[in-house]
Amino acid sequence: MIMHEGRLQAAFDSGVFVLKLCGDVRLTLCATLDSQAQSLANTPGLKAVMIDLREATNIDSTALGFLAKVAMAVRGRLEQPPTIVADHPDVQRMLDVMGFSHYFTLVEAPLTEPGELNDLPQVEADEAGMQQRILEAHRILMRMNEHNREEFQPLVELLEAQQHDPVQ
Repeated sequence: MIMHEGRLQAAFDSGVFVLKLCGDVRLTLCATLDSQAQSLANTPGLKAVMIDLREATNIDSTALGFLAKVAMAVRGRLEQPPTIVADHPDVQRMLDVMGFSHYFTLVEAPLTEPGELNDLPQVEADEAGMQQRILEAHRILMRMNEHNREEFQPLVELLEAQQHDPVQ
């Protein structure tokens, strides 16, 4: 199976923010996802958030953590939780297992495309920034449910230990 490099696209129109994940979305795009989550929290006129995963071939756990951060960033600001559109059975199953249905509305229905989605410029991160984002993403996933806490606790403990005792 050929994995296509991941990319993120976004559009904001009439109060609706659409974030589209395409290809193989991994930790290299997490600085960009983090930037979007932070800016959404302060976006004036925001009425709805839609996340389109129909063209995503893979989403790693770090990227999932930042999608969860998007939901948490707008929690309490919107009438409805953010919507995720995913039609691939593996992606749907992963979202279900991770507990995303408690923070998002999950749908398979076709999404009406906004007039024009723009590629988001990739936000670069150094190694320390990347490690910090990986840790943050997995902490967010752990807060979502008990399954995630059990699943990611060893990784989070390892990453925290590495932060406090870096190899010289």
